[in-house]
Amino acid sequence: MQDRKIISLLPAATEIICALGLEEQLIGRSHECDYPESVLDLPVCSSAKFLPGSDSEEIDRQVKEILSDSLSIYTIDKELIKSLAPDVIITQAQCDVCAVSTKDVEFAMKNLLEKDCQLISLEPHGLADIYRDIQNLADQLGVGAAGADFLELSEERINIIRHKLKFSTEKPKVACIEWLSPLMIAGNWTPEIIEIASGVPVLSEKGKHSGYVSFEDIQNQDPDIIVLMPCGFSVERTLREINLLLELPGWRALKAIQENRFYIVDGNQYFNRSGPRITDSIEIMAEIISPKQFAFGYEGKGWIRFNI
Repeated sequence: MQDRKIISLLPAATEIICALGLEEQLIGRSHECDYPESVLDLPVCSSAKFLPGSDSEEIDRQVKEILSDSLSIYTIDKELIKSLAPDVIITQAQCDVCAVSTKDVEFAMKNLLEKDCQLISLEPHGLADIYRDIQNLADQLGVGAAGADFLELSEERINIIRHKLKFSTEKPKVACIEWLSPLMIAGNWTPEIIEIASGVPVLSEKGKHSGYVSFEDIQNQDPDIIVLMPCGFSVERTLREINLLLELPGWRALKAIQENRFYIVDGNQYFNRSGPRITDSIEIMAEIISPKQFAFGYEGKGWIRFNI
């Protein structure tokens, strides 16, 4: 296996690299890469043009304003990357808002480096895509066997959940909210996660981008379970804006609220991140939907029940 100097501009890719045993080859990261904690010492090669401490509505406004007259909401530190002289840069082509995109890197790196640099782009839309990207990345970095071992273990963990729920007759309707203002319902791989955990996803479609919805849409569906997973938000960060929902006229009349099945998960570390811990996300959803059958140990850190 040839050692390469790798820069990851995607948190999920950073996690994949570390899970494959290649952390020592990482020489740079994005401003959002924060797991495992050991990567925090790496040089930061990107930044966001919007103010991350803003509330949901203001972040949405800033992002739309920036994209209206700019190619990207991210800035890449070209001089730093040039000085690091990477052999490989990893980014994504799935979402221009979620992380530094392929076109951002191609534009920034044009005629910048004095040697060949491989650009690897991940583009997951569903669960199979995430696991495919992990294996493809492992193959391209010369550790295909490590990728296969990881996928085998992930499949075993998922099959445990499928087996225990094989004869489950409870199929609750589940709404996963990915942004608080304006309201968005989580798409892409989240509907599949819900289905594996024996739920029925509402207002979303497998493999499709997350979409805007109205509160009336949620009222009409009246889900049995509501899970908050704002993109890029921890549980604590979501709690700071929980009143955006609690103050909606009719929110407390929803079935999920009435029956105390209202949850907050760490979307940033789990569900929004298309890396190795997507399997953890499936286990978290199983704990939420079927608490009598699953207790993997995520409650209190990866998710909480919110009591009104």
